[in-house]
Amino acid sequence: MGEIRVGTCSWTDKALVSSGWYPRGRRDAEGRLRHYAEQFPVAEVDSTYYGLPSTRNSLLWVDRTPEGFRFDVKAFSLLTGHPTRPEALPADLRPALARQRTGSDDGLLDEVWNRFAAGLEPLRASGRLGTLLFQFPPRLAPGQAAAEFLRRCRERAEGWPMAVEFRHPDWWRADRVEATTALLSELGTAAVAVDMVQTLPTSVPPVVRVTSPELALVRLHGRNSAWGTGSKEERFRHEYTPEELAEWAPRVRAMAEQAREVHVLFNNCCGDAAVRAARSMRHLLGSRRVVPCD
Repeated sequence: MGEIRVGTCSWTDKALVSSGWYPRGRRDAEGRLRHYAEQFPVAEVDSTYYGLPSTRNSLLWVDRTPEGFRFDVKAFSLLTGHPTRPEALPADLRPALARQRTGSDDGLLDEVWNRFAAGLEPLRASGRLGTLLFQFPPRLAPGQAAAEFLRRCRERAEGWPMAVEFRHPDWWRADRVEATTALLSELGTAAVAVDMVQTLPTSVPPVVRVTSPELALVRLHGRNSAWGTGSKEERFRHEYTPEELAEWAPRVRAMAEQAREVHVLFNNCCGDAAVRAARSMRHLLGSRRVVPCD
């Protein structure tokens, strides 16, 4: 059975920082990460979605975490087809972004990838990198064009661990599950299983498929019906009950029978709800293969 690592989708979320979870004297950038890494063995980095990572930050993250800690890093927005503000790019790449919007790429995506990868190299070299998380926008519906886009993403990230989360529900509809599983397996990428509210037209089904022998991921977004319309705080506000967590325990154990590592990450970012849910899930799993930190 593979290792199960439980954590949260951010250690810097404003709601968490203001909740009082971080003890006095450990509320600066260094203290927060060191404290978090004493509680959990994995964390997601979401700042890399909004701007390119820096080598300096990666070196600091390595220095502030113990050997064996894992960072799952979200891919930069431009790499996944999301709208990207010019200010999110270095100044020398902004003219190319303007040209891309008129239909000319000029190698922009390749250059963005090169800088993105260079900024994360210290994490990879130190063994801290869990995976790169490519979260695709809801408009990426299954089909030939989408499959080719995924292949280009994979070719660009060749040699790097990669996981894929779809936000269009049709990828995991009953009549497409096998095709989606086959595509991700072919690309050597990990499928991300998601937990979210299931009453909306945009709800992604909680399908579990292990498509990489190295890694499987679960991201739990909460079950708030404001997912499609509310503010960030409203969309992710949810307190997981023991019964809701118990639904995932056997699924996570089954994933660990097929992958070397399983990462279970809570994204219900409202106060300290995510860290409390992560701790409850770790205790619920109760397996000797669950990586402890305290």
